[in-house]
Amino acid sequence: MKAVVLHEYGGPGNLKYEDVPDPVPGEGEVLVRVAATSVNPIDYKMRSGVAENLFPVDMPAILGWDVAGVVRDVGLRVSQFKPGDKVMGVAPKAYAELVVVPAKELALVPDKLDLVKAAALPLVVRTGEQLITQGTKIQAGQTVLVTGALGGVGRSAVWTAKKAGAKVIAGVKKSQMKEAATLGADQVLALDDAAAVDKLGFIDAVADTVDGETAQKLLGKVKQGGVFASVVGPPANAKMHPTIRIEAVQSKPDAAMLRVMAEDVAAGRFVIPIDRMVPLADAGIAQAAAEKGGVGKILLLA
Repeated sequence: MKAVVLHEYGGPGNLKYEDVPDPVPGEGEVLVRVAATSVNPIDYKMRSGVAENLFPVDMPAILGWDVAGVVRDVGLRVSQFKPGDKVMGVAPKAYAELVVVPAKELALVPDKLDLVKAAALPLVVRTGEQLITQGTKIQAGQTVLVTGALGGVGRSAVWTAKKAGAKVIAGVKKSQMKEAATLGADQVLALDDAAAVDKLGFIDAVADTVDGETAQKLLGKVKQGGVFASVVGPPANAKMHPTIRIEAVQSKPDAAMLRVMAEDVAAGRFVIPIDRMVPLADAGIAQAAAEKGGVGKILLLA
C-alpha cells in the first residue's frame, strides 16, 4: 500500500509518500480501506518533535489519527463489523491507504453522513465531548466558557454543553465574532478584547482549548470550587488558584459516543467545517497549511 512516512523529525517536507507493507488485522481488529483521514495539531507536533516527551515517534513512522473508510477484512472474534461496512474511528498510522483498528474503537458512519467528510470528526468530537462531560462535568443551569469555540474541539464542546442544559459562552477572537454567532451559544465573548473579558462575571467552568495568556486570565474568572478543564495542559498560574479544580483532559476511545456525535452532525445540529480536501500524497503541504491556523479541517484523501 501507499502511506505517508516520517523518517526523522523536522518540517512538512520530511513527510514522504512511499510504498509500505499492507497491515494485517489480528484478533479483535479490523482492516479498513481508508477513504480519508484528517490533519490534527497533534500530527504536526509529532512530526516536528515538539510533542516528543508525550508522544515519542518510533521511526520510520506513519502519522495520523482520524480514520473513515470501508471495512476490507476482520480478525478473529470480530462480529460487529463485516467487509463493506462504512466505519470511522481514531487509530494510529492513519496517513495510509490501509489501517488496522481495534474493533472496539470503530463506529458505523451514519447513513446521512458523507464517508469522506466523516474523517473530519473522530478525534475532535471525541475530545470536545469529553472536555465537557469528563473535564468540566458541567450541569444544567451552570455557566461554562469554551475557548477556541470555532475550532473542531471547541464546536464539539459548545454543542455538548448545550445538550447538557448549560449556559454556554463561546470564546473567540474579535475578528470571529460574526461567525461565532452561528454556534448557538448563549453568549459570544472576544477573548482578545481586554475590556470585554474584564466585564465577565464569575462562572462555573472554563473548557479550554487555547492555553497561553488567555487561559491564565480566564482562570481568575472561575468561581471558588469551580472547574478549569483543558486539553492543552493547565495554565501557568494554576497554583495561584488553589480553590479551583484543574482538570487535564486527554481523550479516550468511546465508539458509542462518536456515533452519537456523528449522528448530530449528520442531522445538522452542529457543524465541523472542512477547509479543503487534498490527496494523501500532499500530506506535507496539508500540514504546512494547517500550522498557519484556521477553523476548517483539512482532509487527506486516500
